[in-house]
Amino acid sequence: MERLIVAEKIENTESRRTYFLAAFLAPLIWGFMSIPVRWVRDWSADDILNYRILSGLLMLWGYILVFRRKALKQDLHHFRELEARGKRNAVGLTLFASICIFGNWYTYIYAINNISVQSAAFGYMICPLITTFAAFIILKEQLSVIKWIALALALVSVGLLASGSLIDGLWSLGIASLYAFYLISQRVLQGFDKLNVLAVQLAICSLFIIPILFIQGHPLPHGTTFWTSIILIAVVFTIIPLFLSMYALSKISSSTTGVLLYVNPIIAFLLAIFFFKEEVDPHKYMAYGILIVAIMLFNSTTLRSMIRR
Repeated sequence: MERLIVAEKIENTESRRTYFLAAFLAPLIWGFMSIPVRWVRDWSADDILNYRILSGLLMLWGYILVFRRKALKQDLHHFRELEARGKRNAVGLTLFASICIFGNWYTYIYAINNISVQSAAFGYMICPLITTFAAFIILKEQLSVIKWIALALALVSVGLLASGSLIDGLWSLGIASLYAFYLISQRVLQGFDKLNVLAVQLAICSLFIIPILFIQGHPLPHGTTFWTSIILIAVVFTIIPLFLSMYALSKISSSTTGVLLYVNPIIAFLLAIFFFKEEVDPHKYMAYGILIVAIMLFNSTTLRSMIRR
Protein backbone atom coordinates (compact mmCIF):
# COMPACT_ATOMS: atom_id res chain seq x y z
CA MET A 1 0.00 0.00 0.00
CA GLU A 2 2.80 2.41 0.95
CA ARG A 3 4.57 1.65 -2.33
CA LEU A 4 1.41 2.52 -4.26
CA ILE A 5 1.09 5.83 -2.40
CA VAL A 6 4.76 6.65 -3.06
CA ALA A 7 4.40 5.69 -6.73
CA GLU A 8 1.30 7.88 -7.04
CA LYS A 9 3.12 10.83 -5.45
CA ILE A 10 6.06 10.40 -7.82
CA GLU A 11 3.68 10.20 -10.79
CA ASN A 12 1.87 13.38 -9.68
CA THR A 13 5.20 15.18 -9.23
CA GLU A 14 6.38 14.12 -12.69
CA SER A 15 3.07 15.24 -14.19
CA ARG A 16 3.23 18.62 -12.45
CA ARG A 17 6.83 19.03 -13.59
CA THR A 18 5.72 18.48 -17.20
CA TYR A 19 3.04 21.17 -16.96
CA PHE A 20 5.42 23.52 -15.19
CA LEU A 21 8.02 22.96 -17.93
CA ALA A 22 5.38 23.73 -20.60
CA ALA A 23 4.43 26.93 -18.75
CA PHE A 24 8.11 27.93 -18.70
CA LEU A 25 8.95 27.05 -22.31
CA ALA A 26 6.15 29.17 -23.81
CA PRO A 27 7.48 32.57 -22.61
CA LEU A 28 11.05 31.37 -23.20
CA ILE A 29 10.26 30.93 -26.90
CA TRP A 30 8.29 34.18 -27.06
CA GLY A 31 11.24 36.05 -25.63
CA PHE A 32 13.12 35.62 -28.92
CA MET A 33 10.19 36.57 -31.17
CA SER A 34 11.40 40.14 -31.63
CA ILE A 35 14.20 38.83 -33.90
CA PRO A 36 12.05 37.46 -36.77
CA VAL A 37 9.57 40.34 -36.34
CA ARG A 38 12.40 42.82 -36.91
CA TRP A 39 13.39 40.94 -40.09
CA VAL A 40 10.09 42.07 -41.65
CA ARG A 41 9.97 45.60 -40.25
CA ASP A 42 9.83 47.01 -43.80
CA TRP A 43 6.30 45.61 -44.11
CA SER A 44 3.31 47.03 -42.23
CA ALA A 45 2.12 45.52 -38.95
CA ASP A 46 -1.18 44.70 -40.69
CA ASP A 47 0.49 42.55 -43.34
CA ILE A 48 2.71 40.77 -40.82
CA LEU A 49 -0.26 39.95 -38.59
CA ASN A 50 -2.57 38.94 -41.44
CA TYR A 51 -0.17 36.48 -43.04
CA ARG A 52 0.98 35.21 -39.67
CA ILE A 53 -2.61 34.20 -38.88
CA LEU A 54 -3.35 32.75 -42.31
CA SER A 55 -0.11 30.73 -42.41
CA GLY A 56 -0.69 29.38 -38.92
CA LEU A 57 -4.31 28.58 -39.76
CA LEU A 58 -3.46 26.54 -42.87
CA MET A 59 -0.61 24.61 -41.24
CA LEU A 60 -2.45 23.86 -38.01
CA TRP A 61 -5.69 22.74 -39.63
CA GLY A 62 -3.73 20.68 -42.15
CA TYR A 63 -1.96 18.91 -39.27
CA ILE A 64 -5.21 18.30 -37.36
CA LEU A 65 -7.13 16.96 -40.37
CA VAL A 66 -4.30 14.58 -41.27
CA PHE A 67 -3.06 13.38 -37.87
CA ARG A 68 -5.64 14.34 -35.23
CA ARG A 69 -9.07 13.69 -36.71
CA LYS A 70 -9.99 11.43 -33.77
CA ALA A 71 -9.35 14.21 -31.24
CA LEU A 72 -11.36 16.62 -33.40
CA LYS A 73 -14.33 14.23 -33.52
CA GLN A 74 -14.17 13.77 -29.74
CA ASP A 75 -14.31 17.53 -29.20
CA LEU A 76 -17.25 17.90 -31.61
CA HIS A 77 -19.07 15.12 -29.76
CA HIS A 78 -18.26 16.73 -26.40
CA PHE A 79 -19.60 20.09 -27.61
CA ARG A 80 -22.85 18.52 -28.86
CA GLU A 81 -23.33 16.79 -25.49
CA LEU A 82 -23.09 20.07 -23.56
CA GLU A 83 -26.22 21.77 -22.27
CA ALA A 84 -27.31 25.01 -23.93
CA ARG A 85 -25.61 27.11 -21.24
CA GLY A 86 -22.37 25.14 -21.58
CA LYS A 87 -22.40 25.65 -25.35
CA ARG A 88 -22.93 29.40 -24.94
CA ASN A 89 -20.07 29.60 -22.45
CA ALA A 90 -17.71 27.65 -24.72
CA VAL A 91 -18.56 29.77 -27.76
CA GLY A 92 -18.39 33.02 -25.81
CA LEU A 93 -15.04 32.21 -24.20
CA THR A 94 -13.55 31.08 -27.52
CA LEU A 95 -14.71 34.25 -29.26
CA PHE A 96 -13.45 36.44 -26.42
CA ALA A 97 -10.07 34.65 -26.40
CA SER A 98 -9.75 35.07 -30.17
CA ILE A 99 -10.36 38.83 -29.92
CA CYS A 100 -7.81 39.13 -27.09
CA ILE A 101 -5.06 37.20 -28.86
CA PHE A 102 -5.71 39.03 -32.14
CA GLY A 103 -5.32 42.37 -30.39
CA ASN A 104 -2.27 41.19 -28.45
CA TRP A 105 -0.47 40.11 -31.63
CA TYR A 106 -1.16 43.38 -33.41
CA THR A 107 -0.06 45.63 -30.55
CA TYR A 108 3.08 43.53 -30.00
CA ILE A 109 4.14 43.60 -33.67
CA TYR A 110 3.47 47.34 -33.92
CA ALA A 111 5.44 48.04 -30.73
CA ILE A 112 8.45 46.00 -31.86
CA ASN A 113 8.75 47.67 -35.26
CA ASN A 114 7.47 51.19 -34.55
CA ILE A 115 8.19 51.96 -30.88
CA SER A 116 10.89 49.82 -29.24
CA VAL A 117 11.64 46.26 -28.14
CA GLN A 118 11.72 47.56 -24.57
CA SER A 119 8.10 48.75 -24.81
CA ALA A 120 7.00 45.23 -25.82
CA ALA A 121 9.09 43.74 -23.02
CA PHE A 122 7.53 46.18 -20.55
CA GLY A 123 4.10 44.98 -21.70
CA TYR A 124 4.90 41.46 -20.59
CA MET A 125 6.25 42.89 -17.36
CA ILE A 126 2.79 44.20 -16.50
CA CYS A 127 0.97 41.14 -17.86
CA PRO A 128 1.66 38.73 -14.95
CA LEU A 129 0.42 41.31 -12.46
CA ILE A 130 -2.84 41.77 -14.34
CA THR A 131 -3.15 37.98 -14.80
CA THR A 132 -2.54 37.27 -11.11
CA PHE A 133 -4.97 39.89 -9.82
CA ALA A 134 -7.60 38.87 -12.38
CA ALA A 135 -7.22 35.21 -11.35
CA PHE A 136 -7.51 36.24 -7.68
CA ILE A 137 -10.70 38.25 -8.30
CA ILE A 138 -12.41 36.22 -11.05
CA LEU A 139 -11.23 32.65 -10.41
CA LYS A 140 -10.77 33.03 -6.63
CA GLU A 141 -7.24 31.62 -6.81
CA GLN A 142 -5.65 32.12 -3.39
CA LEU A 143 -2.22 33.69 -2.88
CA SER A 144 0.16 33.05 0.01
CA VAL A 145 1.95 35.80 1.94
CA ILE A 146 5.19 35.07 0.03
CA LYS A 147 3.37 35.45 -3.27
CA TRP A 148 1.89 38.77 -2.19
CA ILE A 149 5.40 39.95 -1.27
CA ALA A 150 6.64 38.79 -4.67
CA LEU A 151 3.87 40.72 -6.39
CA ALA A 152 4.70 43.82 -4.36
CA LEU A 153 8.33 43.57 -5.51
CA ALA A 154 7.15 43.09 -9.09
CA LEU A 155 5.00 46.22 -8.73
CA VAL A 156 8.07 48.17 -7.59
CA SER A 157 9.91 46.89 -10.63
CA VAL A 158 7.07 47.98 -12.92
CA GLY A 159 7.06 51.40 -11.27
CA LEU A 160 10.75 51.85 -12.06
CA LEU A 161 10.21 50.84 -15.67
CA ALA A 162 7.18 53.11 -16.03
CA SER A 163 9.29 56.23 -15.63
CA GLY A 164 9.77 56.49 -19.40
CA SER A 165 7.40 57.62 -22.17
CA LEU A 166 3.64 57.70 -21.54
CA ILE A 167 2.98 56.53 -25.12
CA ASP A 168 5.26 53.54 -24.61
CA GLY A 169 3.47 52.80 -21.36
CA LEU A 170 0.02 52.85 -22.96
CA TRP A 171 1.09 50.46 -25.73
CA SER A 172 2.66 48.21 -23.11
CA LEU A 173 -0.54 48.29 -21.06
CA GLY A 174 -2.54 47.25 -24.12
CA ILE A 175 -0.20 44.34 -24.87
CA ALA A 176 -0.34 43.19 -21.26
CA SER A 177 -4.09 43.47 -20.70
CA LEU A 178 -5.05 41.63 -23.88
CA TYR A 179 -2.80 38.65 -23.17
CA ALA A 180 -3.70 38.53 -19.47
CA PHE A 181 -7.42 38.17 -20.23
CA TYR A 182 -6.58 35.61 -22.92
CA LEU A 183 -4.87 33.50 -20.26
CA ILE A 184 -7.81 33.83 -17.88
CA SER A 185 -10.31 32.79 -20.57
CA GLN A 186 -8.22 29.70 -21.39
CA ARG A 187 -8.07 28.77 -17.73
CA VAL A 188 -11.87 28.85 -17.57
CA LEU A 189 -12.43 26.97 -20.85
CA GLN A 190 -11.79 23.31 -20.02
CA GLY A 191 -12.76 19.94 -21.48
CA PHE A 192 -11.50 20.47 -25.05
CA ASP A 193 -8.28 19.48 -26.79
CA LYS A 194 -5.99 22.51 -26.59
CA LEU A 195 -4.67 22.19 -30.13
CA ASN A 196 -8.21 22.09 -31.50
CA VAL A 197 -9.15 25.15 -29.44
CA LEU A 198 -6.16 27.01 -30.86
CA ALA A 199 -7.16 26.02 -34.41
CA VAL A 200 -10.67 27.38 -33.87
CA GLN A 201 -9.27 30.61 -32.44
CA LEU A 202 -7.06 31.06 -35.51
CA ALA A 203 -10.10 30.44 -37.72
CA ILE A 204 -12.02 33.17 -35.88
CA CYS A 205 -9.05 35.54 -36.19
CA SER A 206 -8.99 34.86 -39.93
CA LEU A 207 -12.61 36.05 -40.13
CA PHE A 208 -11.38 39.42 -38.84
CA ILE A 209 -8.57 39.79 -41.36
CA ILE A 210 -10.05 38.45 -44.62
CA PRO A 211 -12.36 41.49 -45.07
CA ILE A 212 -9.39 43.74 -44.18
CA LEU A 213 -7.28 42.14 -46.92
CA PHE A 214 -9.94 42.90 -49.52
CA ILE A 215 -10.51 46.45 -48.26
CA GLN A 216 -6.81 47.34 -48.12
CA GLY A 217 -6.02 45.77 -51.47
CA HIS A 218 -2.33 45.38 -50.59
CA PRO A 219 -0.34 43.35 -53.14
CA LEU A 220 0.79 39.89 -52.05
CA PRO A 221 4.20 40.24 -50.36
CA HIS A 222 7.09 38.58 -52.16
CA GLY A 223 10.61 37.61 -51.21
CA THR A 224 12.08 34.73 -49.23
CA THR A 225 12.81 36.94 -46.21
CA PHE A 226 9.15 37.79 -45.68
CA TRP A 227 7.73 34.30 -46.12
CA THR A 228 10.51 32.54 -44.19
CA SER A 229 9.97 34.95 -41.30
CA ILE A 230 6.18 34.60 -41.44
CA ILE A 231 6.30 30.79 -41.40
CA LEU A 232 8.82 30.88 -38.54
CA ILE A 233 6.61 33.29 -36.59
CA ALA A 234 3.47 31.24 -37.34
CA VAL A 235 4.88 27.86 -36.27
CA VAL A 236 7.72 28.42 -33.78
CA PHE A 237 6.44 31.63 -32.20
CA THR A 238 2.66 31.14 -32.44
CA ILE A 239 1.41 27.56 -32.61
CA ILE A 240 4.04 25.88 -30.41
CA PRO A 241 4.17 28.36 -27.49
CA LEU A 242 0.40 28.97 -27.49
CA PHE A 243 -0.20 25.22 -27.33
CA LEU A 244 2.34 24.89 -24.49
CA SER A 245 0.68 27.76 -22.63
CA MET A 246 -2.82 26.32 -23.03
CA TYR A 247 -1.57 22.84 -22.09
CA ALA A 248 0.00 24.21 -18.90
CA LEU A 249 -3.17 26.09 -17.96
CA SER A 250 -5.09 22.81 -17.76
CA LYS A 251 -3.21 21.97 -14.53
CA ILE A 252 -1.14 24.98 -13.46
CA SER A 253 -2.85 27.99 -11.87
CA SER A 254 -3.23 31.19 -13.90
CA SER A 255 -1.22 33.11 -11.31
CA THR A 256 1.78 30.76 -11.59
CA THR A 257 1.59 30.78 -15.39
CA GLY A 258 1.31 34.54 -15.32
CA VAL A 259 4.43 35.03 -13.24
CA LEU A 260 6.41 32.62 -15.43
CA LEU A 261 5.65 35.04 -18.27
CA TYR A 262 8.38 37.23 -16.79
CA VAL A 263 10.87 35.00 -18.61
CA ASN A 264 9.64 36.63 -21.84
CA PRO A 265 10.44 40.30 -21.01
CA ILE A 266 13.76 39.39 -19.39
CA ILE A 267 14.95 37.78 -22.63
CA ALA A 268 13.42 40.60 -24.72
CA PHE A 269 15.14 43.18 -22.53
CA LEU A 270 18.52 41.45 -22.93
CA LEU A 271 18.00 41.27 -26.70
CA ALA A 272 17.16 44.98 -26.77
CA ILE A 273 20.49 45.76 -25.10
CA PHE A 274 22.92 43.29 -26.61
CA PHE A 275 21.33 42.40 -29.97
CA PHE A 276 19.39 45.49 -31.07
CA LYS A 277 21.74 47.91 -29.25
CA GLU A 278 18.93 50.01 -27.75
CA GLU A 279 19.88 52.53 -25.09
CA VAL A 280 18.69 51.63 -21.60
CA ASP A 281 18.42 53.92 -18.58
CA PRO A 282 20.50 52.68 -15.61
CA HIS A 283 17.50 52.37 -13.25
CA LYS A 284 15.97 49.73 -15.55
CA TYR A 285 18.78 47.32 -14.69
CA MET A 286 17.75 47.61 -11.04
CA ALA A 287 14.12 47.02 -12.02
CA TYR A 288 14.92 43.75 -13.76
CA GLY A 289 17.08 42.65 -10.83
CA ILE A 290 14.13 43.19 -8.46
CA LEU A 291 11.95 41.29 -10.91
CA ILE A 292 14.19 38.21 -10.85
CA VAL A 293 13.95 38.16 -7.04
CA ALA A 294 10.14 38.42 -7.32
CA ILE A 295 9.98 35.47 -9.71
CA MET A 296 12.07 33.30 -7.42
CA LEU A 297 9.94 34.22 -4.40
CA PHE A 298 6.64 33.61 -6.19
CA ASN A 299 7.68 30.13 -7.32
CA SER A 300 9.86 29.28 -4.32
CA THR A 301 7.57 26.49 -3.02
CA THR A 302 7.24 24.82 -6.42
CA LEU A 303 10.97 25.13 -7.15
CA ARG A 304 11.94 23.68 -3.74
CA SER A 305 9.56 20.77 -4.24
CA MET A 306 10.93 20.02 -7.72
CA ILE A 307 14.54 20.17 -6.51
CA ARG A 308 13.74 17.87 -3.54
CA ARG A 309 12.03 15.29 -5.77
